[in-house]
Amino acid sequence: MNKGIAIAGTVLLDKINEISKYPTAGELTKILSLKNAVGGCVPNVGIDIKIIDKDINVFAVGCIGRDGDGKFLSDTLKSYGLDVTGLKEIDEHTSFTDVMSITGGQRTFFTYPGACAKFGVDDVDFNALDVDMLHLGYFMLLDKVDDGDGEKILKKAKERGIITSIDLVSENSDRYKKVLPCLRYTDNLIINEVEAGKMTDLEPTDQNMLKILTALKDLGVKDRVIIHMPDKGVCLSNDGYTEVASLELPKGYIKGSTGAGDAFCAGALVGIYKGWSDKEILEFGSLSAAASLSQPDAISGMKPEKEIKELANIYSRKK
Repeated sequence: MNKGIAIAGTVLLDKINEISKYPTAGELTKILSLKNAVGGCVPNVGIDIKIIDKDINVFAVGCIGRDGDGKFLSDTLKSYGLDVTGLKEIDEHTSFTDVMSITGGQRTFFTYPGACAKFGVDDVDFNALDVDMLHLGYFMLLDKVDDGDGEKILKKAKERGIITSIDLVSENSDRYKKVLPCLRYTDNLIINEVEAGKMTDLEPTDQNMLKILTALKDLGVKDRVIIHMPDKGVCLSNDGYTEVASLELPKGYIKGSTGAGDAFCAGALVGIYKGWSDKEILEFGSLSAAASLSQPDAISGMKPEKEIKELANIYSRKK
């Protein structure tokens, strides 16, 4: 296991502004505090994997700008042990999201697509990318990837014998059909129930779940379709159907849900990388998500593999 996993796609800066209230048009509200944090698929999933198992080589692949925000992202990823030689600097501002966070309340988001919108197949140096697995996300936030370059990236990876996986972001649109041509070059599809329903035009109910999994597998996913939900995770692979309930967490345990889906994805990718069974993959994915829920941001709650597995001895699973 000396090659590792490449995490490609969205890499952006979250600029978190704490405010006392949201202003109406024409009003002024003072920003009480400022905090920068990494965000997007590449930092969230990549850093989580590196925390789970420091011996797994993790490669960041994406586009950043030649600016201070890009340097912050690159330096932060390097500080966690990720290889950032696959981060390409381009003549565009680094992607960012301005988060307006009301103290103890809701958040509002303003995002600038920036460099991520320019990321495409020509930005992936496959000759230098010697990995076992490549995970590409988030579809729906990467303009060129959504418009055909995602399929090209995955096809090139498959031609080189690289195991592929993808994930998406949830949005209320009919754009999910753009992802379907990519599935024939996807070994592992890791999504939530909302995205699964949108991709198949089926209501994501318990009664429809197997039908949804089957429909996605029939569209070309080679190894497994994994769907994570608040109450459980399900998987359909060549070994059949598997279902694992989420942990029953005590009141007050959950400090925030930001990054929980990425944490599940990271845990599942670790399991796939290590050749675990579908049941073990779902179990570890849910444990990783539970670890993430213990902190308000995307990565602070993540723990090494041994500590994550200990959560199964502390909390029972939902009935």
